[in-house]
Formats: sequence, C-alpha cells, structure tokens
Amino acid sequence: MEYILLITGFICVISGIIGSLLPAIPGAPLGWLGLLLISITNGVETNYWLLGVTLIVVLVVVVLDYTIPAQGTKRFGGSKYGIWGTNIGLVFGLIAPIPFGVIIGPFAGALIGELLYNSEDLSRAVKAATGSLLGFLASTFVSFVVSIIFFGLFLNIVWNHSTIWF
Repeated sequence: MEYILLITGFICVISGIIGSLLPAIPGAPLGWLGLLLISITNGVETNYWLLGVTLIVVLVVVVLDYTIPAQGTKRFGGSKYGIWGTNIGLVFGLIAPIPFGVIIGPFAGALIGELLYNSEDLSRAVKAATGSLLGFLASTFVSFVVSIIFFGLFLNIVWNHSTIWF
C-alpha cells in the first residue's frame, strides 16, 4: 500500500506541473493531493502545518487562476464579452491542433469577444485581448511556480524518508 501511495502521489505532483501549463487540468490542487498522499503513508509523520499552509496556497492560486485573466482584460479596457471570449478561446486553444493554441486561443477569443461587443473599435479590442493574454500568462506562471515548489517538497519528503521505501 505504501508504494501505491508513493507512486500515486508522484503521478499527482507531476500531473500538477503539467496541469499548471494546461488549464484543463487543475495543477496546484493535484500537486497538493500528491503531498497529502505522501503524508498519509506509514513511516512519514503527517505535517499538518505543511498541509495546511500548502492548502491555503492552493486555494489562493485557484482563485487567482480565475481572476487574473479577467482582471487583465478589465484593466486593459475589456468588457464581459472579452472575458467570456478569453474563456471560450482557452477551451478551443486546448482542443485545436495548432502550436501554442493555449496562448493563441485566449487572445483570439478575447479579440473576437470584444469585436462582437463593439466591432468599430479595433484598437480597444486588441488592447483588451492583450490584457487577457498577459493575465493568462501571469496566472499560468504563478500556478507553475507553485506546482514546482510542491514537486520540490514532495521530493524532499521522499528523500528524507528514503530508508522506508528503498
């Protein structure tokens, strides 16, 4: 059972890193699940402070993942159409077989959304789409950094208790 928890925890942490770059997979929550799984194995003392603090970080990151792109769109003069376009473009960017679809999708979605809102003001639409893209990249970066930190914590716990498994 210990090896199953260890391997599943490792898969969760690696999936968390991948998920921080792909919006369809919840990166930070999966990384935290990996930390939880390694913490409940026999021989590893459960560090409630570590789990509590990292859970709070996960909750903050999840909220930021949804608010940063929307705020980027708003700050650059976008409307709700641009915010919805960003989200729809993000989904299409994941599905589309084009390189960098995850980056192009939110930008194109926000641009199309803003043009639907006001087709006469192209410069405002481009500005709002740029804000959406910058917000998306910022939230992805935050999620990626947190996921890498969780991976490091996981490896540290495994290393410190390596005599149990190896």
